[in-house]
Amino acid sequence: MIKTDVIDQIAFDLLKAEKQKKPVNRFVDVYPELDETLAYQVQERLVDIKCKEENTKKIGRKLGLTSKAKQQMIGVHEPSYGVLLENMQLFEDEKISLAPFIHPKLEPEIAFIFNKEVKGPHVTVADVLAATEYIAPAVELIDSRFHGFSFTLPDAVADNSSSSRFIIGERFYSPKNFDMKLMGMVFKQNGEVVATGAGAAVMGHPARAIAWLANRLYKVGQSIHPGEVVLSGSLSAAIKIEAGDHFTAGFDGLGMVEAVFTE
Repeated sequence: MIKTDVIDQIAFDLLKAEKQKKPVNRFVDVYPELDETLAYQVQERLVDIKCKEENTKKIGRKLGLTSKAKQQMIGVHEPSYGVLLENMQLFEDEKISLAPFIHPKLEPEIAFIFNKEVKGPHVTVADVLAATEYIAPAVELIDSRFHGFSFTLPDAVADNSSSSRFIIGERFYSPKNFDMKLMGMVFKQNGEVVATGAGAAVMGHPARAIAWLANRLYKVGQSIHPGEVVLSGSLSAAIKIEAGDHFTAGFDGLGMVEAVFTE
C-alpha cells in the first residue's frame, strides 16, 4: 500500500470513528510505517476533510502532552500539536450535550490570541509574549478516538491530538500584566476541587510550549498567524465528564471559565 493510501485510510477511519462514536484500535499495530512524520500528514488530511465536509475552517492550534507526567506515561520526550477548527468552539452560556462524544474529558488551559505572526526556527518565550495580544482562561474537551484512550504518539497525532471542542472565557487580558509561570489555577467539578496547578506545569511556562510549537511548525513550512488562537496545554490531568457535570477553571487574575454538560 503506498503512503497516500495509508494517509487516506487512517484519516477516513478516524473520521468514521468520530461520526459513529465507535472507537478504533491503535493504527501503529496495523501500519508499522506510521511514525510521527506520517502521523502529522494524516492529521492534515483529516483536518482538510473535516473543513470540507463540515463547512468549517482552521482558527488555531492546541498543544498536547505538555506535562512531563503525560510524556512519561506514553514514552515520549516532547509535546504534540493539533488544529482547532471554528466549529469546535463552544460558549459558556450554552449547555453542552455529551451525545456526540465517545469518552470526553476536560482540561484547564490558558488560551493565547495572537496579533503578529510567530514563525520559527528560533522562537523564544519572549517572542511569543511579544506577539500575543491577549490571554484568556479556557477549557478543552478532549475525546480520543481510540479504545480506552490507549494510543502511541503517532496514533494521537494522527487523531488531531485528541482535539474535540473548547471554550474560551469571555474576558481577555494583555499578557504584559502577568507572570504566567506562577499563575495559579483551581479546577472544580460540581463545586469540588479536582485539581490545582500553576502555569509552570506547562513546560515551565505556557509560552514555552507555544515557542516549541512555532519552531516545530517551521519544519513543515507553517507558522502561527495573526488572529489565531492557541491552547497552550493543560495545567492538570484531564477529568472525565459525566452528564450533569458543572466545571469551573479559575486562574489568578484571569477569572474563571465554566462548562455545563447534559446527556
